[in-house]
Amino acid sequence: MAIFSVYVVNKAGGLIYQYDNYVPRTEVEKTFSFPLDLVLKIHDEKVVVSFGQRDGIRVGHALLSINGVDVNGKYTAEGKEIQEYLKDPANYPVSIKFGRQRLSSNEKLMLASMFHSLFAIGSQLSPEVGSSGIEMLETDMFKLHCFQTLTGIKFIVLADPRQSGIDALLRKIYEIYSDFALKNPFYSLEMPIRCELFDQNLKMALEIAEKAGTFGPGS
Repeated sequence: MAIFSVYVVNKAGGLIYQYDNYVPRTEVEKTFSFPLDLVLKIHDEKVVVSFGQRDGIRVGHALLSINGVDVNGKYTAEGKEIQEYLKDPANYPVSIKFGRQRLSSNEKLMLASMFHSLFAIGSQLSPEVGSSGIEMLETDMFKLHCFQTLTGIKFIVLADPRQSGIDALLRKIYEIYSDFALKNPFYSLEMPIRCELFDQNLKMALEIAEKAGTFGPGS
């Protein structure tokens, strides 16, 4: 079981903190001969698989490296366009690593804002007044848990569906936020959290939650 990541969103929908605790390894490296039996395309300035699946490589996976050297978006480390490079038989055999696309900082900001809007929509769709909004979203691979404070700050945790004790963890994170962000004289409300003690105590809380699954009195 694992806790994947933590997001803190302010009442305006801005992402003020994000931490990736555990990123599942979904990278696959294979050696290919010419011609390449996968169809690639450019998406968001990255080269991704659009057709053809084999040996763990899936549609939507991004091309991460060629011959052990990380690529730079749609270009090789030498500045050549990847698609043109892979059309040249002289460059084969070639070792290519594919994997899940890594979210950029801008993409994380956008997703936090989108969830803020979905949370508001969830409250408005409620047949009863005073709905709490979205508290959990479940997929086959993870669960998203959300706790909103009275002041509108949202604490979001993405975790393995089997992980227990997330409600207690969310409240523990709120406690850490209150102790090490709000009480920090250099911290401004609604602004990004940059506090070493907050980081340290959050990581400790995640480690305890993964091992024990809950928090007892005084933890």
